[in-house]
Amino acid sequence: MHESGVTSPPKRSSLVAPSLTPLAILAIFTLTTTLVSSPTQAAGGRCTATAKALFKACGNETQDDWWVASARCINVDDDGERAECHADAAAERRDADRTCLETLQWRLDACEVIGEGRYDPGFDPALFDTDFAHPTHANPYFPIRPGNRWEFVSPNETDSLEVLSDTKLMAGVRCVVVRDIVRRNGQVHENTDDWFAQAKDGTVWYCGEEVKNFDVFAGDSPANPELVSVDGSFKAGRDGDKPGIIFLAAPEEGDAYLEEFSLGNAEDVTEILSTNYSYGHDAELDELVPAALANALCSGDCVVTKNYSLLEPGIFARKYFARGIGVFLEVEPDEHIAVRLTSCNVDPRCATLPQP
Repeated sequence: MHESGVTSPPKRSSLVAPSLTPLAILAIFTLTTTLVSSPTQAAGGRCTATAKALFKACGNETQDDWWVASARCINVDDDGERAECHADAAAERRDADRTCLETLQWRLDACEVIGEGRYDPGFDPALFDTDFAHPTHANPYFPIRPGNRWEFVSPNETDSLEVLSDTKLMAGVRCVVVRDIVRRNGQVHENTDDWFAQAKDGTVWYCGEEVKNFDVFAGDSPANPELVSVDGSFKAGRDGDKPGIIFLAAPEEGDAYLEEFSLGNAEDVTEILSTNYSYGHDAELDELVPAALANALCSGDCVVTKNYSLLEPGIFARKYFARGIGVFLEVEPDEHIAVRLTSCNVDPRCATLPQP
């Protein structure tokens, strides 16, 4: 992994985790625990050493959760319910152990894509703009001028994004605030402030995000959304978190980089699948893509990325970016869902977007 976090890996890696028996999980967990007793000495390079260290952390967290669940079961008075509670706790631990192993394999496969180097990118304030209304080189595929707005819809959600005039200084770099509000059934489900920095070369960096997740529960009256977690929040320079790249100045097919680096919390990878996409030339990339929307925005110049979290083995999305507009579609193949742009104010084509 180079300082920028960018390498040129094999195109379209499969990243499929194996199905293993509990005995195999135990054996590999024991072996890997030994290997990471001194992480810097682990074979395979720094990325592999990081993956193995995080695997050990995952196992410890699984054990802690099991002990807490066991303590809860102790305080169940009914004998039958208590026995069922212990059985459920044991099953959850087995599932969690398997997930730890699948995540390890997912990480090791990702190391082949992003490289084995340390991740410690340069984040020199002199390389970044401070005036987001007049950047040195605006990124046409990720425009972050204050006042820009986008609206997206999917079968069960709406998503509103707006670039605010607010900024935040992080590690000496000025970052602009982008507010992202997701609603389900008209109620706020997630309210996130993303922080982006505009490099003078045109690359847009991801400085962090403040995530607030809400939910409603059966029986509540009134049924108002409650704050249930801030999972996924991170900030460059805090608790070892580091900035990532959200969009390159000049992406090329095969490039790969880290968007987020908050170990065990927020770890996203991006791979560039195409820089000249138009509908009808690649069946895989056309999957779930609304033809009218793609034809309206792409003339052989759209960028398609593969995005996945190192914390969610086997799950990925494809994002589609149009010059002058930014992302206009996100496809989630495993859920068979497309999140599509329905309105924006960043380009004249926003007024004539095809509607679902």
